Amino acid sequence: MHQSADESGHARHQQHRRHQHAEHQHGEHRHGGHGGHASWRTAAQATAHCLTGCAIGEILGMVVGTSLALHNGATVAVSIALAFVFGYALTMRGVLRAGLPVRQALKVALAADTVSIAVMEIIDNTVMVAVPGAMDAGLATALFWLALAFSLLLAFVLTVPVNRWMIARGRGHAVVHAYH
Repeated sequence: MHQSADESGHARHQQHRRHQHAEHQHGEHRHGGHGGHASWRTAAQATAHCLTGCAIGEILGMVVGTSLALHNGATVAVSIALAFVFGYALTMRGVLRAGLPVRQALKVALAADTVSIAVMEIIDNTVMVAVPGAMDAGLATALFWLALAFSLLLAFVLTVPVNRWMIARGRGHAVVHAYH
């Protein structure tokens, strides 16, 4: 028995939709749907995205605190606050472009970045405080900038596994993938 052109087209359309659904399911699994496996590459990309905002805030905070000769604790506090502000802002920028209202974009940014930024801030500020003289070295010294660069590199390396674990469980940057 022959199918009409409409029936044949409908059958091809249904087959295409099933194929798209299977690809979507595979994509969720690869990017870290619930119980999925997140690749190291995905985790590194999420961490690099998070590190961008974190580093902007961290560097700006260290520069402000050092140039104003703030106490180390105040400099660290300013750096942490700015790291969260810039980290969240970068994520919000992307999801706002996807059409989310500001309130929902903020919720997505909080869910996506809070743990990642917190881990990075613990690591990089611990390094800055632990390196003898780094916080008091001044902006014109290699010690300040090398310690800061090392602290951000170490924060990246140690946060990638955290993000991989979170993405594999549908948390962290996995919540942002729905808006890309």
